[in-house]
Amino acid sequence: MTEKMCRVAVCGEIREYPAGTAYQKIAEEFQPFYKHQIVLVYAGRYHLQELTKTLEEDCDLEFVTTADTIGHNAYTRSMCFLLVKAVHDVAGHDKIERVRIHFSLGKGYYCTVEGCVRLDEAFLSRVAKRMRELSGQRIPIRKRSVHTDDAIALFHRHGMYDKERLFEYRRVSKVNIYSMNEFEDYYYGYMVPDAGCLKYFSLHLYDDGFVLQMPSKDRPEEVPEFKASPKLFHVLKESVKWGDCQDIDTVGALNDMITKGDMREVVLVQEAHQERQIGEIAKSISEREGARFILIAGPSSSGKTTFSHRLSIQLRVNGFKPHPIAVDNYFVDREHTPRDKDGNYDFECLEAIDIEKFSEDMEALLAGREVCLPVFDFKTGKRRYENRPKKLGKNDLLVIEGIHCLNPKLTEAMKEDSKFRIYISALTQLNIDEHNRIPSTDGRLIRRLVRDARTRGASAMKTINMWPSVRRGEEKNIFPYQEQADVMFNSSLLYELAVLKQYVEPLLFDVDKDSKEYLEAKRLLKFFDYFVGIGSEYVPTNSLLREFIGGGCFQV
Repeated sequence: MTEKMCRVAVCGEIREYPAGTAYQKIAEEFQPFYKHQIVLVYAGRYHLQELTKTLEEDCDLEFVTTADTIGHNAYTRSMCFLLVKAVHDVAGHDKIERVRIHFSLGKGYYCTVEGCVRLDEAFLSRVAKRMRELSGQRIPIRKRSVHTDDAIALFHRHGMYDKERLFEYRRVSKVNIYSMNEFEDYYYGYMVPDAGCLKYFSLHLYDDGFVLQMPSKDRPEEVPEFKASPKLFHVLKESVKWGDCQDIDTVGALNDMITKGDMREVVLVQEAHQERQIGEIAKSISEREGARFILIAGPSSSGKTTFSHRLSIQLRVNGFKPHPIAVDNYFVDREHTPRDKDGNYDFECLEAIDIEKFSEDMEALLAGREVCLPVFDFKTGKRRYENRPKKLGKNDLLVIEGIHCLNPKLTEAMKEDSKFRIYISALTQLNIDEHNRIPSTDGRLIRRLVRDARTRGASAMKTINMWPSVRRGEEKNIFPYQEQADVMFNSSLLYELAVLKQYVEPLLFDVDKDSKEYLEAKRLLKFFDYFVGIGSEYVPTNSLLREFIGGGCFQV
Protein backbone atom coordinates (compact mmCIF):
# COMPACT_ATOMS: atom_id res chain seq x y z
CA MET A 1 0.00 0.00 0.00
CA THR A 2 1.44 3.38 -1.04
CA GLU A 3 2.22 5.76 1.82
CA LYS A 4 0.13 8.94 1.66
CA MET A 5 2.29 12.01 1.11
CA CYS A 6 1.29 15.57 2.03
CA ARG A 7 2.56 18.71 0.30
CA VAL A 8 3.30 21.66 2.57
CA ALA A 9 4.30 25.21 1.76
CA VAL A 10 6.59 26.80 4.36
CA CYS A 11 9.13 29.62 4.18
CA GLY A 12 8.54 29.93 0.44
CA GLU A 13 9.36 26.26 -0.19
CA ILE A 14 7.20 23.29 -1.16
CA ARG A 15 8.10 20.01 0.49
CA GLU A 16 6.48 16.61 0.90
CA TYR A 17 6.15 14.60 4.10
CA PRO A 18 4.39 11.34 4.94
CA ALA A 19 0.96 11.78 6.51
CA GLY A 20 1.33 11.42 10.28
CA THR A 21 4.61 13.36 10.45
CA ALA A 22 4.76 15.42 13.65
CA TYR A 23 4.95 19.17 13.09
CA GLN A 24 7.87 19.17 15.51
CA LYS A 25 9.95 17.15 13.05
CA ILE A 26 9.19 19.65 10.27
CA ALA A 27 9.93 22.54 12.65
CA GLU A 28 13.38 21.10 13.39
CA GLU A 29 14.20 21.20 9.68
CA PHE A 30 13.14 24.83 9.36
CA GLN A 31 14.50 26.11 12.68
CA PRO A 32 17.65 27.51 10.95
CA PHE A 33 15.37 29.87 9.01
CA TYR A 34 14.09 31.38 12.27
CA LYS A 35 15.99 33.58 14.71
CA HIS A 36 14.02 32.39 17.74
CA GLN A 37 12.75 29.06 19.08
CA ILE A 38 9.78 27.60 17.17
CA VAL A 39 7.07 26.51 19.62
CA LEU A 40 3.73 26.37 17.71
CA VAL A 41 2.49 26.24 14.13
CA TYR A 42 -0.34 27.58 12.00
CA ALA A 43 -1.48 24.70 9.78
CA GLY A 44 -3.61 26.69 7.37
CA ARG A 45 -4.45 30.37 7.66
CA TYR A 46 -5.51 30.66 11.32
CA HIS A 47 -5.52 27.03 12.48
CA LEU A 48 -3.09 27.07 15.41
CA GLN A 49 -1.62 23.72 16.44
CA GLU A 50 0.84 22.37 18.97
CA LEU A 51 3.99 20.86 17.46
CA THR A 52 3.07 17.43 18.83
CA LYS A 53 0.14 17.30 16.39
CA THR A 54 0.66 15.51 13.07
CA LEU A 55 0.37 16.45 9.41
CA GLU A 56 -2.69 14.85 7.77
CA GLU A 57 -3.28 16.81 4.55
CA ASP A 58 -1.76 19.35 2.16
CA CYS A 59 -1.46 22.77 3.79
CA ASP A 60 0.51 25.96 4.28
CA LEU A 61 2.58 26.07 7.47
CA GLU A 62 3.61 29.18 9.37
CA PHE A 63 5.70 28.62 12.46
CA VAL A 64 5.24 30.60 15.67
CA THR A 65 8.26 31.50 17.80
CA THR A 66 8.84 32.77 21.32
CA ALA A 67 9.08 36.28 19.85
CA ASP A 68 5.37 36.13 18.91
CA THR A 69 2.75 36.90 21.54
CA ILE A 70 1.04 33.52 21.24
CA GLY A 71 4.38 31.72 21.26
CA HIS A 72 5.60 33.70 24.25
CA ASN A 73 2.41 32.83 26.13
CA ALA A 74 2.95 29.14 25.35
CA TYR A 75 6.52 29.45 26.67
CA THR A 76 5.51 31.07 29.98
CA ARG A 77 2.60 28.64 30.44
CA SER A 78 4.87 25.64 29.83
CA MET A 79 7.49 27.12 32.15
CA CYS A 80 4.89 27.14 34.93
CA PHE A 81 4.31 23.43 34.32
CA LEU A 82 8.06 22.78 34.49
CA LEU A 83 8.29 24.77 37.73
CA VAL A 84 5.42 22.93 39.43
CA LYS A 85 6.85 19.56 38.33
CA ALA A 86 10.33 20.48 39.66
CA VAL A 87 8.96 21.67 43.03
CA HIS A 88 7.18 18.34 43.49
CA ASP A 89 10.29 16.40 42.42
CA VAL A 90 12.54 18.25 44.88
CA ALA A 91 10.21 18.36 47.87
CA GLY A 92 8.40 15.08 47.32
CA HIS A 93 4.75 14.83 46.24
CA ASP A 94 3.58 14.02 49.75
CA LYS A 95 5.11 17.24 51.16
CA ILE A 96 3.36 19.65 48.78
CA GLU A 97 -0.17 20.85 49.36
CA ARG A 98 -0.26 23.53 46.67
CA VAL A 99 2.06 25.48 44.43
CA ARG A 100 0.25 28.73 43.69
CA ILE A 101 1.10 30.94 40.74
CA HIS A 102 -0.45 34.23 41.81
CA PHE A 103 0.22 37.23 39.57
CA SER A 104 2.70 38.97 37.29
CA LEU A 105 5.58 40.78 38.96
CA GLY A 106 8.42 42.29 36.98
CA LYS A 107 8.89 40.02 33.98
CA GLY A 108 7.77 36.95 35.84
CA TYR A 109 5.23 35.41 38.19
CA TYR A 110 5.02 35.57 41.96
CA CYS A 111 4.54 32.09 43.40
CA THR A 112 4.13 30.48 46.82
CA VAL A 113 4.42 26.92 48.09
CA GLU A 114 2.08 25.46 50.69
CA GLY A 115 3.06 22.33 52.59
CA CYS A 116 5.91 20.91 54.65
CA VAL A 117 8.62 22.84 52.81
CA ARG A 118 11.20 25.33 54.00
CA LEU A 119 11.31 27.88 51.23
CA ASP A 120 14.85 29.28 51.21
CA GLU A 121 17.71 29.86 48.79
CA ALA A 122 18.91 26.27 49.10
CA PHE A 123 15.49 24.84 48.21
CA LEU A 124 15.04 27.29 45.35
CA SER A 125 18.50 26.41 44.02
CA ARG A 126 17.57 22.71 43.95
CA VAL A 127 14.33 23.53 42.13
CA ALA A 128 16.20 25.57 39.50
CA LYS A 129 18.73 22.74 39.09
CA ARG A 130 15.92 20.22 38.59
CA MET A 131 14.24 22.47 36.02
CA ARG A 132 17.49 22.68 34.05
CA GLU A 133 17.92 18.90 34.25
CA LEU A 134 14.44 18.31 32.81
CA SER A 135 15.11 20.89 30.11
CA GLY A 136 18.46 19.32 29.25
CA GLN A 137 16.81 15.90 28.97
CA ARG A 138 14.14 17.38 26.64
CA ILE A 139 11.40 15.62 28.59
CA PRO A 140 8.34 15.51 26.31
CA ILE A 141 5.20 17.41 27.30
CA ARG A 142 2.51 14.94 26.32
CA LYS A 143 -1.20 15.61 25.97
CA ARG A 144 -4.08 13.19 26.31
CA SER A 145 -7.80 13.76 26.25
CA VAL A 146 -9.92 12.21 29.01
CA HIS A 147 -13.59 12.34 29.94
CA THR A 148 -14.44 15.23 32.26
CA ASP A 149 -15.60 12.84 35.01
CA ASP A 150 -12.27 10.98 34.81
CA ALA A 151 -10.39 14.29 34.94
CA ILE A 152 -12.26 15.30 38.10
CA ALA A 153 -11.36 11.97 39.72
CA LEU A 154 -7.72 12.39 38.61
CA PHE A 155 -7.47 15.88 40.11
CA HIS A 156 -8.94 14.61 43.36
CA ARG A 157 -6.33 11.83 43.56
CA HIS A 158 -3.55 14.36 42.94
CA GLY A 159 -4.89 16.74 45.60
CA MET A 160 -5.57 19.41 42.95
CA TYR A 161 -8.85 20.43 44.52
CA ASP A 162 -9.02 23.80 42.73
CA LYS A 163 -9.11 21.96 39.40
CA GLU A 164 -11.56 19.38 40.72
CA ARG A 165 -13.93 22.18 41.72
CA LEU A 166 -13.37 24.01 38.42
CA PHE A 167 -14.37 21.08 36.21
CA GLU A 168 -17.54 20.40 38.16
CA TYR A 169 -18.90 23.33 36.13
CA ARG A 170 -17.49 22.49 32.69
CA ARG A 171 -20.06 21.41 30.11
CA VAL A 172 -17.51 19.91 27.71
CA SER A 173 -17.18 16.15 27.74
CA LYS A 174 -13.40 16.01 27.32
CA VAL A 175 -10.44 17.58 29.15
CA ASN A 176 -6.84 17.82 27.90
CA ILE A 177 -4.34 16.56 30.48
CA TYR A 178 -0.64 17.38 30.09
CA SER A 179 2.13 15.24 31.53
CA MET A 180 5.90 15.28 32.08
CA ASN A 181 6.95 11.76 32.95
CA GLU A 182 4.55 10.70 35.72
CA PHE A 183 3.44 14.23 36.66
CA GLU A 184 0.02 15.25 35.30
CA ASP A 185 -1.68 18.63 35.28
CA TYR A 186 -4.17 20.79 33.40
CA TYR A 187 -3.23 24.02 31.62
CA TYR A 188 -5.44 26.49 29.81
CA GLY A 189 -3.85 27.09 26.41
CA TYR A 190 -1.23 25.72 24.07
CA MET A 191 2.04 24.21 25.31
CA VAL A 192 5.54 23.74 23.87
CA PRO A 193 6.43 20.18 22.76
CA ASP A 194 9.10 19.41 25.35
CA ALA A 195 11.08 20.82 28.26
CA GLY A 196 14.05 21.37 25.94
CA CYS A 197 12.33 24.55 24.71
CA LEU A 198 12.38 25.95 28.27
CA LYS A 199 15.96 27.13 28.70
CA TYR A 200 15.66 30.71 29.92
CA PHE A 201 14.48 31.53 33.44
CA SER A 202 15.65 32.45 36.93
CA LEU A 203 14.18 32.07 40.42
CA HIS A 204 14.32 34.77 43.11
CA LEU A 205 13.19 34.61 46.72
CA TYR A 206 10.77 37.45 47.40
CA ASP A 207 8.59 38.16 50.43
CA ASP A 208 6.83 34.93 51.48
CA GLY A 209 7.39 33.27 48.12
CA PHE A 210 9.52 33.58 45.03
CA VAL A 211 9.46 35.00 41.52
CA LEU A 212 9.81 32.90 38.39
CA GLN A 213 11.55 35.38 36.09
CA MET A 214 11.28 34.83 32.32
CA PRO A 215 12.26 36.63 29.10
CA SER A 216 9.98 39.09 27.33
CA LYS A 217 8.85 38.36 23.79
CA ASP A 218 11.03 41.26 22.62
CA ARG A 219 14.16 39.46 23.90
CA PRO A 220 13.13 35.81 24.20
CA GLU A 221 16.63 34.46 24.93
CA GLU A 222 17.45 36.98 27.65
CA VAL A 223 16.26 36.79 31.26
CA PRO A 224 16.09 40.36 32.55
CA GLU A 225 17.33 41.37 35.95
CA PHE A 226 14.60 41.05 38.56
CA LYS A 227 13.47 44.47 39.75
CA ALA A 228 11.05 44.57 42.63
CA SER A 229 8.01 46.85 42.45
CA PRO A 230 7.18 47.10 46.17
CA LYS A 231 4.10 49.33 45.86
CA LEU A 232 2.57 47.24 43.10
CA PHE A 233 3.44 44.03 44.95
CA HIS A 234 1.78 45.29 48.12
CA VAL A 235 -1.54 46.04 46.41
CA LEU A 236 -1.45 42.72 44.54
CA LYS A 237 -0.68 40.75 47.69
CA GLU A 238 -3.45 42.52 49.60
CA SER A 239 -5.85 41.71 46.77
CA VAL A 240 -4.93 38.02 46.94
CA LYS A 241 -5.39 38.04 50.73
CA TRP A 242 -8.80 39.66 50.26
CA GLY A 243 -9.84 36.94 47.79
CA ASP A 244 -8.63 34.22 50.17
CA CYS A 245 -10.50 35.90 53.04
CA GLN A 246 -13.71 35.81 50.99
CA ASP A 247 -13.09 32.19 49.94
CA ILE A 248 -13.09 33.35 46.32
CA ASP A 249 -9.56 32.73 45.06
CA THR A 250 -10.38 30.71 41.93
CA VAL A 251 -13.10 30.51 39.30
CA GLY A 252 -14.39 27.26 40.80
CA ALA A 253 -14.77 28.97 44.18
CA LEU A 254 -16.66 31.85 42.53
CA ASN A 255 -18.94 29.37 40.75
CA ASP A 256 -19.65 27.68 44.08
CA MET A 257 -20.58 31.05 45.55
CA ILE A 258 -22.88 31.81 42.61
CA THR A 259 -24.70 28.48 42.71
CA LYS A 260 -24.74 27.83 46.45
CA GLY A 261 -24.30 31.21 48.16
CA ASP A 262 -25.92 34.62 48.30
CA MET A 263 -24.56 36.62 45.35
CA ARG A 264 -26.37 39.78 46.43
CA GLU A 265 -24.28 39.77 49.61
CA VAL A 266 -21.10 38.85 47.73
CA VAL A 267 -21.54 41.80 45.36
CA LEU A 268 -22.34 44.25 48.15
CA VAL A 269 -19.33 43.13 50.21
CA GLN A 270 -16.96 43.60 47.24
CA GLU A 271 -18.41 47.04 46.55
CA ALA A 272 -18.21 48.04 50.22
CA HIS A 273 -14.57 46.95 50.29
CA GLN A 274 -13.75 49.24 47.36
CA GLU A 275 -15.70 52.11 48.88
CA ARG A 276 -13.71 51.77 52.08
CA GLN A 277 -10.46 51.86 50.11
CA ILE A 278 -11.54 54.97 48.22
CA GLY A 279 -12.49 56.59 51.51
CA GLU A 280 -9.05 55.80 52.92
CA ILE A 281 -7.40 57.41 49.88
CA ALA A 282 -9.52 60.54 50.38
CA LYS A 283 -8.46 60.64 54.05
CA SER A 284 -4.78 60.36 53.02
CA ILE A 285 -5.26 63.30 50.66
CA SER A 286 -6.89 65.36 53.41
CA GLU A 287 -3.89 64.68 55.65
CA ARG A 288 -1.39 65.79 52.97
CA GLU A 289 -0.87 69.49 53.66
CA GLY A 290 -0.70 71.57 50.49
CA ALA A 291 -2.05 68.88 48.13
CA ARG A 292 -4.11 70.65 45.46
CA PHE A 293 -3.64 68.46 42.37
CA ILE A 294 -4.89 64.86 42.57
CA LEU A 295 -3.25 63.05 39.65
CA ILE A 296 -4.87 59.78 38.55
CA ALA A 297 -3.22 57.51 35.98
CA GLY A 298 -3.74 53.95 34.87
CA PRO A 299 -3.95 51.72 31.78
CA SER A 300 -6.95 51.34 29.52
CA SER A 301 -10.23 50.14 31.06
CA SER A 302 -9.07 50.57 34.64
CA GLY A 303 -12.16 52.59 35.54
CA LYS A 304 -10.31 55.89 35.97
CA THR A 305 -13.34 58.06 35.23
CA THR A 306 -15.74 56.39 37.65
CA PHE A 307 -12.99 56.21 40.25
CA SER A 308 -12.39 59.96 39.96
CA HIS A 309 -16.11 60.60 40.53
CA ARG A 310 -16.28 58.32 43.56
CA LEU A 311 -13.07 59.80 44.97
CA SER A 312 -14.54 63.27 44.50
CA ILE A 313 -17.56 62.30 46.57
CA GLN A 314 -15.32 61.03 49.35
CA LEU A 315 -13.26 64.23 49.17
CA ARG A 316 -16.46 66.23 49.66
CA VAL A 317 -17.15 64.11 52.75
CA ASN A 318 -13.72 65.27 53.98
CA GLY A 319 -14.63 68.94 53.48
CA PHE A 320 -13.08 69.57 50.04
CA LYS A 321 -14.56 70.85 46.80
CA PRO A 322 -13.09 68.73 43.98
CA HIS A 323 -13.10 69.72 40.29
CA PRO A 324 -12.52 67.00 37.67
CA ILE A 325 -10.14 67.70 34.79
CA ALA A 326 -9.37 65.28 31.94
CA VAL A 327 -5.89 65.66 30.46
CA ASP A 328 -7.40 64.48 27.15
CA ASN A 329 -8.92 67.97 26.86
CA TYR A 330 -5.35 69.23 26.32
CA PHE A 331 -4.74 67.20 23.17
CA VAL A 332 -2.97 69.22 20.51
CA ASP A 333 -5.08 69.97 17.44
CA ARG A 334 -5.42 66.90 15.25
CA GLU A 335 -3.09 68.14 12.49
CA HIS A 336 -0.29 68.48 15.07
CA THR A 337 -0.76 65.01 16.57
CA PRO A 338 2.37 62.82 16.16
CA ARG A 339 2.09 59.65 14.09
CA ASP A 340 3.37 56.17 14.91
CA LYS A 341 5.59 53.99 12.73
CA ASP A 342 2.55 52.85 10.73
CA GLY A 343 1.52 56.41 9.95
CA ASN A 344 -1.47 56.42 12.31
CA TYR A 345 -2.14 59.15 14.86
CA ASP A 346 -0.38 58.31 18.13
CA PHE A 347 -2.77 59.58 20.79
CA GLU A 348 -0.91 57.59 23.47
CA CYS A 349 2.36 59.53 23.35
CA LEU A 350 3.11 62.47 25.64
CA GLU A 351 3.71 64.73 22.64
CA ALA A 352 0.01 64.43 21.79
CA ILE A 353 -0.63 66.63 24.85
CA ASP A 354 -0.13 70.41 24.86
CA ILE A 355 2.05 70.30 27.98
CA GLU A 356 2.88 73.98 27.80
CA LYS A 357 -0.78 75.05 27.89
CA PHE A 358 -1.65 72.46 30.56
CA SER A 359 1.21 73.66 32.80
CA GLU A 360 0.28 77.30 32.23
CA ASP A 361 -3.36 76.70 33.29
CA MET A 362 -2.44 74.59 36.33
CA GLU A 363 0.12 77.13 37.50
CA ALA A 364 -2.45 79.96 37.13
CA LEU A 365 -5.03 78.02 39.13
CA LEU A 366 -2.54 77.31 41.90
CA ALA A 367 -1.73 81.03 42.01
CA GLY A 368 -5.42 81.79 42.58
CA ARG A 369 -6.17 83.23 39.14
CA GLU A 370 -9.28 82.54 37.05
CA VAL A 371 -8.72 80.14 34.15
CA CYS A 372 -11.01 79.11 31.32
CA LEU A 373 -10.34 75.37 30.81
CA PRO A 374 -10.62 73.77 27.36
CA VAL A 375 -12.78 70.91 26.12
CA PHE A 376 -11.38 68.82 23.29
CA ASP A 377 -13.84 68.12 20.49
CA PHE A 378 -12.96 64.67 19.18
CA LYS A 379 -15.14 65.13 16.10
CA THR A 380 -13.40 68.30 14.88
CA GLY A 381 -10.02 67.42 16.40
CA LYS A 382 -9.73 70.83 18.04
CA ARG A 383 -10.05 72.41 21.48
CA ARG A 384 -12.92 74.73 22.31
CA TYR A 385 -13.64 76.97 25.28
CA GLU A 386 -17.22 76.87 26.51
CA ASN A 387 -16.79 76.37 30.25
CA ARG A 388 -17.13 79.13 32.78
CA PRO A 389 -13.81 80.34 34.23
CA LYS A 390 -12.54 78.28 37.17
CA LYS A 391 -10.82 79.62 40.25
CA LEU A 392 -9.53 77.56 43.17
CA GLY A 393 -10.88 78.43 46.59
CA LYS A 394 -9.29 77.50 49.90
CA ASN A 395 -10.72 73.97 49.96
CA ASP A 396 -10.83 73.35 46.21
CA LEU A 397 -8.91 70.48 44.63
CA LEU A 398 -8.31 69.54 41.02
CA VAL A 399 -8.87 65.84 40.31
CA ILE A 400 -6.85 65.31 37.12
CA GLU A 401 -7.19 62.09 35.17
CA GLY A 402 -5.10 60.88 32.23
CA ILE A 403 -2.65 58.18 31.17
CA HIS A 404 0.36 60.50 31.57
CA CYS A 405 -0.51 61.85 35.02
CA LEU A 406 2.38 60.01 36.70
CA ASN A 407 4.90 61.10 34.08
CA PRO A 408 7.04 63.82 35.74
CA LYS A 409 7.32 65.71 32.45
CA LEU A 410 3.61 66.46 32.41
CA THR A 411 3.61 68.12 35.82
CA GLU A 412 7.18 69.37 36.20
CA ALA A 413 5.90 72.97 36.40
CA MET A 414 3.84 72.10 39.50
CA LYS A 415 5.28 72.20 43.00
CA GLU A 416 5.96 68.72 44.32
CA ASP A 417 4.09 69.26 47.57
CA SER A 418 0.97 70.26 45.62
CA LYS A 419 0.68 66.81 43.94
CA PHE A 420 -0.93 63.62 45.17
CA ARG A 421 -0.44 60.74 42.73
CA ILE A 422 -2.76 57.74 42.36
CA TYR A 423 -2.20 54.70 40.16
CA ILE A 424 -5.29 52.67 39.31
CA SER A 425 -5.50 49.38 37.45
CA ALA A 426 -7.77 46.35 37.23
CA LEU A 427 -5.39 43.84 38.82
CA THR A 428 -7.28 40.58 38.53
CA GLN A 429 -6.85 38.67 41.79
CA LEU A 430 -9.02 35.76 40.68
CA ASN A 431 -7.29 32.85 38.94
CA ILE A 432 -8.66 29.91 36.99
CA ASP A 433 -6.95 27.54 39.43
CA GLU A 434 -3.72 27.39 41.40
CA HIS A 435 -1.54 26.99 38.28
CA ASN A 436 -3.52 28.95 35.65
CA ARG A 437 -3.55 32.71 35.99
CA ILE A 438 -6.06 35.19 34.62
CA PRO A 439 -3.83 37.96 33.25
CA SER A 440 -4.92 41.46 34.24
CA THR A 441 -4.65 42.46 30.58
CA ASP A 442 -7.38 39.92 29.76
CA GLY A 443 -9.67 41.44 32.37
CA ARG A 444 -9.12 44.91 30.96
CA LEU A 445 -9.58 43.75 27.34
CA ILE A 446 -12.92 42.17 28.28
CA ARG A 447 -14.03 45.39 29.99
CA ARG A 448 -13.04 47.38 26.91
CA LEU A 449 -14.83 45.03 24.50
CA VAL A 450 -18.06 45.60 26.40
CA ARG A 451 -17.63 49.36 26.81
CA ASP A 452 -16.53 50.03 23.22
CA ALA A 453 -19.51 48.12 21.86
CA ARG A 454 -21.92 50.01 24.12
CA THR A 455 -20.54 53.54 23.83
CA ARG A 456 -18.85 53.59 20.41
CA GLY A 457 -20.63 50.85 18.50
CA ALA A 458 -17.25 49.20 17.97
CA SER A 459 -17.15 45.54 17.00
CA ALA A 460 -15.15 43.01 19.00
CA MET A 461 -13.01 42.52 15.90
CA LYS A 462 -12.05 46.20 15.88
CA THR A 463 -11.28 46.32 19.61
CA ILE A 464 -9.20 43.13 19.47
CA ASN A 465 -7.33 44.48 16.43
CA MET A 466 -6.31 47.72 18.17
CA TRP A 467 -5.50 46.12 21.56
CA PRO A 468 -1.80 45.37 20.80
CA SER A 469 -1.28 49.06 19.99
CA VAL A 470 -2.99 50.05 23.24
CA ARG A 471 -0.74 47.64 25.14
CA ARG A 472 2.42 49.06 23.54
CA GLY A 473 1.34 52.53 24.63
CA GLU A 474 0.81 51.32 28.20
CA GLU A 475 4.22 49.67 28.34
CA LYS A 476 5.85 52.88 27.18
CA ASN A 477 3.78 55.60 28.85
CA ILE A 478 2.18 54.20 32.00
CA PHE A 479 3.86 51.18 33.58
CA PRO A 480 7.35 52.78 33.90
CA TYR A 481 5.90 55.41 36.26
CA GLN A 482 3.54 53.32 38.41
CA GLU A 483 5.91 53.06 41.37
CA GLN A 484 5.96 56.86 41.64
CA ALA A 485 2.36 56.84 42.88
CA ASP A 486 1.58 57.82 46.45
CA VAL A 487 -1.14 55.17 46.55
CA MET A 488 -2.35 52.37 44.27
CA PHE A 489 -5.92 51.25 43.80
CA ASN A 490 -7.09 47.92 42.41
CA SER A 491 -10.36 48.45 40.54
CA SER A 492 -10.95 44.75 39.82
CA LEU A 493 -13.97 43.12 41.46
CA LEU A 494 -13.99 39.43 42.34
CA TYR A 495 -17.40 38.87 40.77
CA GLU A 496 -17.10 41.02 37.63
CA LEU A 497 -16.17 38.37 35.04
CA ALA A 498 -19.34 36.42 35.88
CA VAL A 499 -21.33 39.56 35.01
CA LEU A 500 -19.28 40.53 31.95
CA LYS A 501 -19.77 37.03 30.50
CA GLN A 502 -23.36 37.86 29.50
CA TYR A 503 -22.27 41.03 27.69
CA VAL A 504 -19.11 39.91 25.93
CA GLU A 505 -20.01 36.46 24.61
CA PRO A 506 -22.43 37.73 21.89
CA LEU A 507 -19.75 40.19 20.76
CA LEU A 508 -17.11 37.46 20.51
CA PHE A 509 -19.42 35.08 18.65
CA ASP A 510 -19.84 37.81 16.02
CA VAL A 511 -16.12 37.80 15.09
CA ASP A 512 -15.59 36.54 11.54
CA LYS A 513 -14.08 33.05 11.55
CA ASP A 514 -11.87 33.97 8.59
CA SER A 515 -10.37 37.00 10.36
CA LYS A 516 -7.05 37.15 12.16
CA GLU A 517 -8.94 38.29 15.30
CA TYR A 518 -10.93 35.04 15.45
CA LEU A 519 -8.23 33.10 17.29
CA GLU A 520 -8.29 35.63 20.15
CA ALA A 521 -12.10 35.67 20.19
CA LYS A 522 -12.12 31.87 20.31
CA ARG A 523 -9.64 31.89 23.20
CA LEU A 524 -11.79 34.29 25.21
CA LEU A 525 -14.96 32.30 24.49
CA LYS A 526 -13.26 29.16 25.76
CA PHE A 527 -12.13 31.11 28.81
CA PHE A 528 -15.72 32.07 29.65
CA ASP A 529 -16.75 28.41 29.52
CA TYR A 530 -15.24 28.17 33.01
CA PHE A 531 -17.69 30.70 34.46
CA VAL A 532 -21.24 30.46 35.70
CA GLY A 533 -22.76 33.76 34.60
CA ILE A 534 -24.86 36.11 36.70
CA GLY A 535 -27.07 39.10 35.87
CA SER A 536 -26.26 42.72 36.62
CA GLU A 537 -29.27 43.45 38.81
CA TYR A 538 -27.20 43.36 42.01
CA VAL A 539 -24.48 45.71 40.68
CA PRO A 540 -24.90 49.15 42.35
CA THR A 541 -25.29 52.16 40.08
CA ASN A 542 -22.07 53.73 41.44
CA SER A 543 -20.01 50.57 40.81
CA LEU A 544 -16.85 50.85 38.74
CA LEU A 545 -18.29 48.01 36.66
CA ARG A 546 -21.12 50.32 35.50
CA GLU A 547 -18.57 52.31 33.50
CA PHE A 548 -18.42 49.31 31.17
CA ILE A 549 -21.86 47.66 31.27
CA GLY A 550 -23.85 50.90 31.55
CA GLY A 551 -26.66 51.89 33.89
CA GLY A 552 -24.42 53.91 36.20
CA CYS A 553 -25.25 57.08 38.08
CA PHE A 554 -22.22 58.95 36.71
CA GLN A 555 -22.05 60.42 33.22
CA VAL A 556 -19.07 58.45 31.90
